[in-house]
Amino acid sequence: MNAKRTSLITAITGLLLVIAIALHMSGLHEWRQLTLITATLIAGLPIALKAFKALKMKAFSIELLVTIAVVGALFIGEYVESAAVTFLFLFGAFLEVRTLEKTRSSLRSLIDMAPLEATVLRDGETMTISVDEVEEGDRVIIRSGEKVAIDGEIITGKATINEAAITGESVPAAKTTSDRVFSGSIIDNGFIEVIADRVGDDTTFSRIIELVEDAQETKSKTEKFLDRFANIYTPAVVVLSVLVYIVTRNIEMTLTFLVVACPGALVISAPVSIVAGIGNGARNGVLIKGGETMEMLAKIDTVVFDKTGTLTRGRPEVTAIKSFSESEDELLRLIAEAEMISEHHLGQTIVKEARKRDILLGGEPEEATIIEGKGIQALIEGQRLTVGNRKLMTLNNILIDDETETYAVRQEQTGHTAIFAAINGNIAGIISIADQIRPEAMHAIEELRTNGVKQIIMLTGDNRHTAELVGKQLGLDAVHAELLPEDKVAMVQKLKDSGFRVAMAGDGINDAPAIATADIGLAMGEGGTDISMETADVVLMADRLDQFSHAYALAKATVLNMRQNTFFAVGTVAILLAGVLLGKVFLASGMLIHELSVLIVILNAIRLIRYKGKKKSHLTKQAPLKSIPLQ
Repeated sequence: MNAKRTSLITAITGLLLVIAIALHMSGLHEWRQLTLITATLIAGLPIALKAFKALKMKAFSIELLVTIAVVGALFIGEYVESAAVTFLFLFGAFLEVRTLEKTRSSLRSLIDMAPLEATVLRDGETMTISVDEVEEGDRVIIRSGEKVAIDGEIITGKATINEAAITGESVPAAKTTSDRVFSGSIIDNGFIEVIADRVGDDTTFSRIIELVEDAQETKSKTEKFLDRFANIYTPAVVVLSVLVYIVTRNIEMTLTFLVVACPGALVISAPVSIVAGIGNGARNGVLIKGGETMEMLAKIDTVVFDKTGTLTRGRPEVTAIKSFSESEDELLRLIAEAEMISEHHLGQTIVKEARKRDILLGGEPEEATIIEGKGIQALIEGQRLTVGNRKLMTLNNILIDDETETYAVRQEQTGHTAIFAAINGNIAGIISIADQIRPEAMHAIEELRTNGVKQIIMLTGDNRHTAELVGKQLGLDAVHAELLPEDKVAMVQKLKDSGFRVAMAGDGINDAPAIATADIGLAMGEGGTDISMETADVVLMADRLDQFSHAYALAKATVLNMRQNTFFAVGTVAILLAGVLLGKVFLASGMLIHELSVLIVILNAIRLIRYKGKKKSHLTKQAPLKSIPLQ
């Protein structure tokens, strides 16, 4: 029964009850009885139909208990009670639907933000078309006040863009040539032209909507248990009601027992909390993929972080080029051409530096092989390039002499990543790259500890010197460096085998296996790769670690809220049943209290929509942190 029909039937039944009261006061008792019976039938029919449909599916619903009680009340002539019970039940259902809709407002507001049209430049002509007609490679024009309809890279222009729908951040971001924009964001001021590389259902915004929809439909373990419990509980109540009648021979008490035993508040106690919690997360740029994820996240006691793009900004820069043979620019050109096929932060940073220096790059290398966790090998202009870490050099029997090693170690000890480059088997130079720790990282880690995380560990493929520098600065419990993707998986599995509940946070393809292995996988959404986002249970759309600390605190608050609702629902039913057996609670009053308990459970869950966690205003006052290397 949809919300509109429920509200109409509830309104009609309520009006008939008011008319019945007026007829009673006028002394027209026969007309009053007829009005009450009419109200009962109008409100009771949809309840009975729902109960019948559930029985056909071999399920015992709450509606079945109410139907039995109403039929019994009509049979013994208790028309006031039958009308009151059906009205109160429908009114409770109406309030439940309306309130649950409010908890889903985050998803509805996201859908409302979805762009409908886009202005594209095709064959020299500007035209406005439906967003569904935009194709990859289209040149999309976006002006002040318009919504971005696609994901893509800015090719000309600049603008301040509100990305709150994607990241949860209300402060507009300044974007210019080569920056990426996302569907669903809004141009506050400026003009940009974008080449569309993701359209329709492939855009980040569409994926967010899909993830939130799926998450709100996914049941937690508690919800699954309550569903099974209801199927056992309902027939058990019918049996107990029969026993009550056999012992007391009081049909009214028996019917009242049936009504107040309805586990309405209990059945919705978990789902309403989960939906509200997921909605809060979505509004704050955190995608939590379902109720089961929410429950598991609340149990986490160990957090494992990757470094680059997770603890660091993931926006590294080339700080020095040391060449032993070629000129700096020539060495950079060769390495950049090799790295053009790489999706790794390191490779893209080198390519970006070459373009920044206006170095003309050729096409992709003739041959290229990416060695995960070590680097890349490529054939450029007949020369064999090997670019990566010490392990890659050792693997290819490339000798690193003492002078080169001394220089590399010195760079690492001062907070840089030393990238070795060899040409035809001989070391040709070292590129130093540095990144910055995220300004919110320190506070986020402190919040995680405050909320119950016992240990925080970093796993990185970077060198030991720079990894330890980061670990010391952030006060981490342990740092494991120079790891391959399979080593990260092994470390996460070892922690799980030791009895810890582990969350793994990362943003790269090489982090996906470890993210999948952890109890909770967490990915950085804006800068993260598709595979890590798909693998993860939690996605941070603004790439801010304080979103993770908020998600963790939110998960704990949601589970606590769910428990409060469950205990309150069970307690209310127990008290009502005791009142019935003691002759203190009657049919109409019992139903009223029962529906009030449903409303209280829902209102308690709604508090989660406004849950803010701890204040984060002091984050902006944090001093700049040291530059550190890229993994």
